[in-house]
Amino acid sequence: MKLRFLGTGTSTGTPEIACRCEVCTSKDVRDWRLRSSVLVETEGRHILIDCGPDFRMQMLKTFSIQPFERLDGVLITHEHYDHVGGLDDLRIFSRNKAIDVYAEVYVVKLIKERIPYVFKENKYPGVPNLELHEIENKPFYISGIKIIPIRLMHGNLPIFGYRIGNIAYLTDLKTIPEEEYDKLKDLDILIINALRSKPHISHETVGDALMNIDRIKPKKSYLIHTNHHFGLHAVMQEKMPENVFIAYDELEISC
Repeated sequence: MKLRFLGTGTSTGTPEIACRCEVCTSKDVRDWRLRSSVLVETEGRHILIDCGPDFRMQMLKTFSIQPFERLDGVLITHEHYDHVGGLDDLRIFSRNKAIDVYAEVYVVKLIKERIPYVFKENKYPGVPNLELHEIENKPFYISGIKIIPIRLMHGNLPIFGYRIGNIAYLTDLKTIPEEEYDKLKDLDILIINALRSKPHISHETVGDALMNIDRIKPKKSYLIHTNHHFGLHAVMQEKMPENVFIAYDELEISC
């Protein structure tokens, strides 16, 4: 299985517009972060997790290295714009066949409300061809690949993380319900959000993420969805425990 980090930033991205802090003015490309999303390749299938407003640029970068013909499915964690704002750009992948998009019931409803022109009976030529699938908190399959949703709490908002094989992708969480930890046993790779050091109402801090990593005990962990208050990549990586890494855009990992 191979995973490519398309973006590792938070809703505003890094650098933030008009900010002159040391992270936003850093020359280290690992400090420049598009909105969070990953592309998973397994058994010849390509599965996208979240499709934010930077999706077009992320795909241009990806295709310059290794183009692929088909997108087999899109998993949506929740409805916030930085996770669904690029759905219209899926039109490129749906010219010959509808793309299957998976989200829980309330998220499916909100997607239909936000881009209603995509779901009209008489569609305008060229709009993306999306097939929305309502999912619950139980396993399902995409082209034979088992997907395990993981309930997370984004403050008071229930959202989904996903486990594919021995990789789990958990973004935007503040807490993990106790009963969901069993789904995170025996992981090779845990990808988890760590917004910044200072507490936030709906996101884990770096300390929170490290406590969850210590409890879950994956072989390796990668921190994502960091903002410009997180700190410089080079400085923060030196502070991380063994086998905890700060992910950055365009990083590829395998397991």
